[in-house]
Amino acid sequence: MIVRRALLVWLLIMAAEFVHGIARIVLLQPRLGDLQARQVAVFTGSAIIFAVALACVRWIGAATTRELPGVGMLWVVLTVAFELLFGRLVRGYSWRRIGSDYSLIEGGLLPIGLAVLMLSPLLATRLRGI
Repeated sequence: MIVRRALLVWLLIMAAEFVHGIARIVLLQPRLGDLQARQVAVFTGSAIIFAVALACVRWIGAATTRELPGVGMLWVVLTVAFELLFGRLVRGYSWRRIGSDYSLIEGGLLPIGLAVLMLSPLLATRLRGI
């Protein structure tokens, strides 16, 4: 039950992030350029992810310190797989371009966003006092 609900919440997160990505391209990218827009979007996207986790963590039903990081890790694995597939197959990005999002040295801040994604179920549970 927990896994199924965690998957449904992940789909909600992906839908929100999809809209967020469109907004980034339309609103931020023309003003800031591609790299800076992606950097800013890591932080706004992290806020969106945490808000969804905060709203849905009770419904997921995970409660232990083992289950909550497990939900977060599931979300990270699914998200990385989605990013790789979407980036390559839909956007046509090179592996180098995709890798740059994960490289702090190249200015990619996606590892920060993935850390927030992984910790969101646990932090949301603690914040809600569950």
